[in-house]
Amino acid sequence: MHPTPPLIPHSALLSTTAPASPRTPATPGFYLRTRPHGFAAHVCASPQNLFAVRQLARAELLAQGVEDDAVDSAQLVLSELVGNSVRAYGDYVPLVVEVYVTAYGVTVNVHDPDPGALPRRRATPLDSAEAEAGRGLGLVDLLAPGWHVRRSAIGKQVRCRVPAESGWN
Repeated sequence: MHPTPPLIPHSALLSTTAPASPRTPATPGFYLRTRPHGFAAHVCASPQNLFAVRQLARAELLAQGVEDDAVDSAQLVLSELVGNSVRAYGDYVPLVVEVYVTAYGVTVNVHDPDPGALPRRRATPLDSAEAEAGRGLGLVDLLAPGWHVRRSAIGKQVRCRVPAESGWN
């Protein structure tokens, strides 16, 4: 069994593993754990923390050799899942966002504290000019087919895999 790595402020990781990312000061409610080929970010959802985790995901995935299109798709999936959690539970909901590369693509997992509230797809067409909301999970369906939800120690986890070629395997 491997020991659990310590939690570290995101600014420390950004300044050491992702020099192309903007340097941001340590933020309360944002901690990172490194993991093979990626990271797990423990965050209180906020616009600043979403921006930081998106930038970190971009830097980490590019460093792993993932192509730009797959990086963009993973960032969009991450944003949609975090946005759904914020809409369901409010600002500053505690989340765990995992992003890592496997031989099968980029995995994006978002854990939130409520095991009972499941994400629901709406019948909103993706090309609707009038719709102001309701297309997020449709986009996730396109970018990460076969995503699913499972209970976790935190509450529930939405698990997605964005198909991608990586440069490390």
